[in-house]
Order: sequence, then C-alpha cells, then structure tokens
Amino acid sequence: MLSRALVIAKKELLQLRRDRMTLAMMIVLPLLQLLLFGYAINTDVRHVPLLMFDQDRSAPSRDLARSLEATGFYDLVGYTDSYAEIARALAAGRARAALVVPPRYASDLVSGRPTTLQLVVDGSDPQIVASATNTAASLIGARSLELLLARGSGRGAALGEPIRLEPTIWYNPELRTAVYVVPGLVGVILTMTMVMLTSMAIARERERGTLEQLIVSPVRRLELMVGKIVPYVSLGYVQMTIILLAGRLVFGVPILGSLVTLYALALIFIAANLALGLFFSTVAQTQQQAMQMSFFFLLPNMLLSGFMFPFEAMPRPAQWIGQALPLTHFLRIVRGILLKGNNLAEILPNLWPIAAFLLVVSAIALARYRETLD
Repeated sequence: MLSRALVIAKKELLQLRRDRMTLAMMIVLPLLQLLLFGYAINTDVRHVPLLMFDQDRSAPSRDLARSLEATGFYDLVGYTDSYAEIARALAAGRARAALVVPPRYASDLVSGRPTTLQLVVDGSDPQIVASATNTAASLIGARSLELLLARGSGRGAALGEPIRLEPTIWYNPELRTAVYVVPGLVGVILTMTMVMLTSMAIARERERGTLEQLIVSPVRRLELMVGKIVPYVSLGYVQMTIILLAGRLVFGVPILGSLVTLYALALIFIAANLALGLFFSTVAQTQQQAMQMSFFFLLPNMLLSGFMFPFEAMPRPAQWIGQALPLTHFLRIVRGILLKGNNLAEILPNLWPIAAFLLVVSAIALARYRETLD
C-alpha cells in the first residue's frame, strides 16, 4: 500500500515539475507576499501633503510650518489664502490636510493671550486623519508647554493653554469606516472578477478543444476578442450598481458627485482589467494557470493601491509600483466622486494613467492574441 502511494506521489511531483507556471507561482508568490507585508505595508502614515493657510505671515507662523515639516509626518506643499482653495486642494488630492493660522498668532503669543490653530483634514481616509491629527496635536502641545515654562508657570491649568489645536474633519466627519471601504470595494471587486473571468476565456476554449473551431470560423480576430469581453462589461456594470445601491441603502455612503460621470469613467477601468485578463488568457495554458495569474495580480492591487493601507505610508518604491496599477487611480476617482463631489477636471489626473494602461495592455494582448490564434 505504501509503495503504491509513493508511486502516485512521484507521478504528482513529475506533473508538477512539467507545469512550470504553477511551480513558478509556488516559489514567487510567497516571496512577493513576504516583500509586500514585510517591507511595503506600513500603517505609520508619513509625508502627509500639508497646505498652510497662514493669515498671520509672521516669523512664529513660518517657524511652526518648518517644525511640522521637520517631523517627517508632513510635506508642506504650499500656501493658500482662502478656505475655497483648501477645499479645491483636498478635493483634488493635492493636499490631505491644511493648517489654518489665525491673523494675530504672533501677537497673541507675545501678549500671553491664548490662540487657536485649526487643522482641516481629509476624512475620506480615517487612518490618515488619526496620524495627521495626533502628530500636529503632539507638536503643538509640546510648543504650548514650552511657552508655559518660559512664562514661569509650571502649573499651566490656571492660565490655560497658550496654543490650542482644533481639528476639523471634512468629507467623513464621523470617520465611519464603511464610508471609506465601500467605495473602494467597487474597484476591488471589478478588478478581481474582470481579470479572473477574462483570463480564463481563451484557456477554457483551448482546454475544450474549441479554439481551433473559432480559428477556422469567418469571425475576425478583433471581432472575436471584442465578443469575448463585451458580456463582462455588462457584468461589471451590474456588480458596480449592486455595490453602490447596497452602500447607499445599507451603510449610508454619500453620493455627492455625478453617477453619470462615474459610470462613464468606470468603462475605461473595466476595459483595462478586461484587456489584462485577456493577456493572461493568452499566456496561460489551462484555466488553473489563468486563475493563478489573476490572484498573482490581485495581491499587489489589494496591498499597494491604498485600499487596505494608506498610500502615503508606503515607501517610495512601493508607491511607484502602486502608481502603475489602475486600481490605485480608480479608487481615488470613485472616492472623489462619491465622497467629495469631484468634477471632471479634478478627476483627470487619475484618469489618464488608467487610459495609458488600457492602451499598452490592449496592444500587448492583441499581439499575443494573434500569436495564439496563429
């Protein structure tokens, strides 16, 4: 009995050795997981883009800006003169927080009057809110304590804090996780299903032996490729509608922007994932290999796109990889439209990378598709 079992085990090992795609996945996937989880994933958010609304324009206010940037948790991206510009910068993603300095900040410090700073934070990502608020509060608290000691009062309670920080959360003031997660699920589920289903399309035809029948049919290659992906476009829109309806009715996710714009732009994102799945289908020899390649692509999408972990917390090399993924930009588009009411001009910076990905992958997939049919 043992000898027969060993013979079967030897046969399985030989088959596994011949299946080089599966063998490569078994080796590469653990290494990729190790690198992503051990190196790229970090919940300690740093380099938050910060905008300064300095109404005092004094030496102490400029020193405060430099001190915030010196912590490494903020990157000062510029100065503004109005709340309207803060709203535009946060909506477009150019800044994630803004510090508002009152007009008499320096004179209040000199005279001993308490002064209040306002920190406006983009609440569409609760993890960034916590990091941005806590870091600023710690720095300003330490500066306030220094002023109390300099004035010769260690008690501080009777005089009150010289500097107070007042956080203001925009777009998600209650910091509900569902408001952040549900819009992101639109992109994640579309990526998972579109890539996986189309990657198995050609592999399924090859396994069933019907690929040769398609080759000799009067259907042209481009027509065949389009016919393969059109049904999945409809399926993608159905999935998207279900998620948005459930998010609105069950979790109370706001819809502040135009759904027409969102659905129109989603077509480019869906097409990009379908093109990638079609490319995978021309590389894989079996449906199992196609599914393995789909999961291999899904892992960095989940971890490096900003869906599970703050994008700003990742090291620069991980951010470069994330910028190449369509999901990274689509998450910003869908969250911007639903939570911030972004218009087309504010969306365009995240639209062209998806369009570029679609064009490049489509060209490669079409070339591979022709080779497969030949």
